[in-house]
Amino acid sequence: MKSAGQEKVKEQIENHLDEREARWFAVYTRFRREKQVLRRLTDKGVHAYLPLQSFTRRYTRKVKQVDLPLINGYIFTRITKKDYVPVLETPDVVNFVRFSRNLISIPEAEINLIRRILGEGIDVEVSMEAFRLGDEVEVIAGQLTGLKGRLVRKENEKNFLVELETLGCGLCMYVEPGYLNRLKENPGWKPEEKGVGIWGL
Repeated sequence: MKSAGQEKVKEQIENHLDEREARWFAVYTRFRREKQVLRRLTDKGVHAYLPLQSFTRRYTRKVKQVDLPLINGYIFTRITKKDYVPVLETPDVVNFVRFSRNLISIPEAEINLIRRILGEGIDVEVSMEAFRLGDEVEVIAGQLTGLKGRLVRKENEKNFLVELETLGCGLCMYVEPGYLNRLKENPGWKPEEKGVGIWGL
C-alpha cells in the first residue's frame, strides 16, 4: 500500500506524453552534438527541429557561412509516447528537458515563434538569465510587426525580449525604439531603474 506522501509525489509529477497526439519536447544533447542528433533522429523517422542561426566567419583566405544552434545543447522533438525510448536511446542524447521532474510539452506557438524570428534573419541572443520585469510592448513596424514581449535595456541600448515561457529562456534582439508600442507599464520599476535595467520577461 502506498503512503500518502508517495501518492502526493505521484500527483505532482506531470507527463505530457500522449499515445496519439504528437507534442513538442526539448531534448538535451552532448556538447556540440546537436546536428548529429538531428540527423540520427531523422534517420529513425522522428520529427526533430534544430533552430540554427547563420553567421559569417572570416578566415585568412576565405569567408565562410556557418550555421550554429540557437540554443546550445538543445534540440526539439515532436513525438508521441512510443517515440520516448527511441529518442533516449539515440547516441549523444543526454535526456529530455524536465521542469521540477515534470516532462512538459512545449506549445506549438513557441516553436512557431522561434521559426518566425529566425526566418527573418535577425541576430538573436538567447538569454538564460533570471529576468526582471519590464514594460510589455508590441512591435508595430518592421519585420516583426505584431510580435509581443517584454522590453529590456542592456548597456544603454533598447532591446526586445520574447520570452519562451515553457523553456524558461528568452530570445533577445535589437528593435528600433520607434517600432515599439507600450501595451502595459510595469509599476514595479522605478523611473531611474528604467535607464539601466538589465533584463525583462
